Amino acid sequence: MQTMDSFNFAGKKAFVRVDFNVPLDENFNITDDTRIRAAIPTLKKILNDGGRVIIASHMGRPKKNPDPKYSLKYILPRVSELLGKEVKFAPDCMGQETAAMVSALKPGEALMLENLRFYEEEEGKPRLPETATEEEKAAAKKELKERQKKFTATLASYADCYVNDAFGTAHRAHASTALIADYFDADHKMFGYLMEKEVAAIEKIMNYTEHPFTAIMGGSKVSSKIDIIENLLNKVDNLIIGGGMTYTFVKALGGKIGSSICEEDKLDLALSLLEKAKSKGVNMVLAVDAKIADAFSNDANTKFVPVNEIPDNWEGLDIGPETEKLFADVIKSSKTILWNGPVGVFEFDNFTHGSLAVAQAIVEATKNGAFSLIGGGDSVACINKFGLADGVSYVSTGGGALLEAIEGKVLPGIKAIRGY
Repeated sequence: MQTMDSFNFAGKKAFVRVDFNVPLDENFNITDDTRIRAAIPTLKKILNDGGRVIIASHMGRPKKNPDPKYSLKYILPRVSELLGKEVKFAPDCMGQETAAMVSALKPGEALMLENLRFYEEEEGKPRLPETATEEEKAAAKKELKERQKKFTATLASYADCYVNDAFGTAHRAHASTALIADYFDADHKMFGYLMEKEVAAIEKIMNYTEHPFTAIMGGSKVSSKIDIIENLLNKVDNLIIGGGMTYTFVKALGGKIGSSICEEDKLDLALSLLEKAKSKGVNMVLAVDAKIADAFSNDANTKFVPVNEIPDNWEGLDIGPETEKLFADVIKSSKTILWNGPVGVFEFDNFTHGSLAVAQAIVEATKNGAFSLIGGGDSVACINKFGLADGVSYVSTGGGALLEAIEGKVLPGIKAIRGY
């Protein structure tokens, strides 16, 4: 398989799919540029070789074409700053003007296309009114499929080679993330440096694991993590359950959870997952105490109680000190660690302590030789909030893509380059 380091981009135009879907505030200022910084080494390698770069990305989920609030023009100055040179901007990703701007690129120059998702052809999903009939949906989907082929062919026509560096969208079989790869020979399509690192980190976690292997699963809903948990039960030695889904398990076991978040229709599922863990010899670790509040607010009254004795009208918003020690002991004895999801409402400063304790334990284990992978939007925001990202082995830029990979699924963006 072709790699960035083995390919000489001199004289070549490279279509680089990046994931610049970064958060913006109400004034269109970037609040976290992690994803942009992650792609810079790939872009610099191409430009330093004497190549020409066509940068392509999506932003948000626009419902119309175009939707000004999702324009990539707002991030252009930061991309130029990080790249160390002015990046040109095409006000569309299609059309004669864009094609002319691509043709006019000189070696060492970069052009960023406008938001690919301004065209429904990118995702391949018709944007229909809710009142559309099944027949109308089927007809629209068929017609869109033909337009998507032309859209993809046009994107491919801009370049001599294709580089996918957008791990955050690798689980989507979209025009620019997967379909476009078919227009390039095997030796003219490759992963960017970020994708290479993401794929290597996942494979290390899932296929070349050192034991004990501990996964920490947070988040509010068991239902959104069923497939991940079931796949991990075949691989891990310890599975720590944190966050809101804790209380579904606690209630299933007969505990009192007050007004804590709970999926009432998933109590039997929680019990079956506990049984599966037991039958496979997996140590499923649940909280033993909780920091509870009388309102969902940073300023609420708080106290610590056993996790299964939460009074009415109180809710668990973080783990307690006994659980912090329990989780930390398991983490620090591990050789491989996967963390997806905070164990408390870390956005509130009064309920960050549990997640901080988990992060610190992961850093300590990493110092002692463990491999640690942090993934999922909230976990990444969490580790960055604590300033501990440099203390772990790898922080993934992918949310849904990472989760689907952990579930054991083949990601379209990876298969499009590798062929499997």
